[in-house]
Amino acid sequence: MNFFKRLFKIGQAEANAALDSMEDPIKMTEQGIRDLKIDLEKSLESLAQVKALAIRAKNDVEEYTSKANDYQQKAMLILTKAKNGELAIEEADKLAKQALVRKEETNQQLENAKSESENFDESVAKLESSVQEIKNSLKKWENELRTLKARHKVAKATKNLNKEMAEIDSSSTVSMLERMKSKIEQEEALADAYGDMTKENKTLEQKLEELTNTTEQSAEDDLAALKKEMGLND
Repeated sequence: MNFFKRLFKIGQAEANAALDSMEDPIKMTEQGIRDLKIDLEKSLESLAQVKALAIRAKNDVEEYTSKANDYQQKAMLILTKAKNGELAIEEADKLAKQALVRKEETNQQLENAKSESENFDESVAKLESSVQEIKNSLKKWENELRTLKARHKVAKATKNLNKEMAEIDSSSTVSMLERMKSKIEQEEALADAYGDMTKENKTLEQKLEELTNTTEQSAEDDLAALKKEMGLND
């Protein structure tokens, strides 16, 4: 059992490591910003719908308020006509009562409309706060993205440079240079040796030439014989 648990943990760690290596911080940030924009679009749509309901509720409040006042005015007008003898009192009371009943019904609708209007106003305020929060987050992360791109570029360049520097085998390079220097010095020494050998060969040839050259002696002998023949000898 412990073996399988350990094996599972190893597999899980490798999976997490693979996932980390697949994540590109710039692309992930850009995707997050796109998701925020989608959230903002949905929130703005919801805000528009709730605002429309809030406006309708306010219109209902105004309408029911006007109707309630109208029924109140009608009841008062009917009673006034009854007082002036223009309408029978029983008929006036009946009509005035019906107007007041309608007023009461309208007042109930008015209260409901007021409650709905208040609820919609609260919802609008919450949605506006949410929209503003998303806008602030968007602005923040768009600025962060520009900074992250710059930092990522510098980090990548630095990483590549450090990697190249780490892969440089300085000792082998120095060793190679020392070998090249030694080889050149050896070639220079060999060239000097050949030069000395050439000089020695030339000196030897000159000595041999001096020892074996009979031309000048023959000329001396011929000169002496010619002087003797001409009687020029002292």
